[in-house]
Amino acid sequence: MKPPASHVPEATAPSRLSARVTDFARQDRVQAGSLIVTVFGDAVWPRGGRLWLGSLIQLLAPLGVNERLVRTAVYRLVQEGWLVTQACGRRTDYLLSPHGQARIAEAARQIYAASAPRWDLHWRLLLATGTWSARERDRLRRSLFWQGYGELSGSVFIHPSADLAATLDALHADGLGARRADVLALRAERLPLRGTAPDRELVRLAWNLDALAQAYVGFEQRYAPLLNELQQAAPEPALAFAGRTLLIHDWRRLLLRDPQLPQELLPRDWPGERARQLTRRVYRLLLAPAERHLDGRLQWADGHVPSAATWLWQRFEPLDDECSLGTPHPR
Repeated sequence: MKPPASHVPEATAPSRLSARVTDFARQDRVQAGSLIVTVFGDAVWPRGGRLWLGSLIQLLAPLGVNERLVRTAVYRLVQEGWLVTQACGRRTDYLLSPHGQARIAEAARQIYAASAPRWDLHWRLLLATGTWSARERDRLRRSLFWQGYGELSGSVFIHPSADLAATLDALHADGLGARRADVLALRAERLPLRGTAPDRELVRLAWNLDALAQAYVGFEQRYAPLLNELQQAAPEPALAFAGRTLLIHDWRRLLLRDPQLPQELLPRDWPGERARQLTRRVYRLLLAPAERHLDGRLQWADGHVPSAATWLWQRFEPLDDECSLGTPHPR
């Protein structure tokens, strides 16, 4: 069920949130495809996983993404297998493909989790075998980097908790499907043998945690002032939607770099958990007014305005139900 209405008075746009949206919209270059994936995962997925192209254009305009960029980006997402189209008269709906649904559902389990997952004490390893061109190896490295993998010497990539099948599917989506047979996936258990390298040494070699910590601190510095303002007055719906989209977009990109290491392998006072709790609090304050904006703007090509699924209101809550993390009930 939808939570009771917030008692925070709705007022004119908080200046910091408005400035954040304006700064993003004024960028010289916006990665429209990545932003559209964020919108589909955060806002469209709870409303059936589809929307009319015209609605998408309207929703993204305040974020500096014009109609041409939207059309180009969704065309590429169709080509990459994220989206499929469905015509309705002279209008067109864009829907998440089965592959896109699987990617969104997998990401949602991390994005909207109440806390970082526990470690099962097993490492996931990927070994690049065969002969790779310099360009292919760079594409492999970048794809795995954005999935949180660390790199060891000798074309060995490592992760403490990744879904290896989902990883290989992501490589296919990133244009490396033809090289899938040259990627060996392994699951390894750390043996407690005296005199061998500890897990912390493996972490030091595979990841630059200093850079990741700085990114989390930068995220905190960006959004903590917004939290203070939002606790005083709720933004108008259109601004709330834009702010919520940027919050999850920034948070998602951080998590793509985060290997989700177990607590015992992280430095003391790790800023990642603070950033998660900050994201949760800001998101909950933006959720209701943003949904009011979507009630009036998110349409299907036939004019239908889908309602949001009830599990949307359970995001970031410590529930066992998979649906609370962004997997919809069958429609």
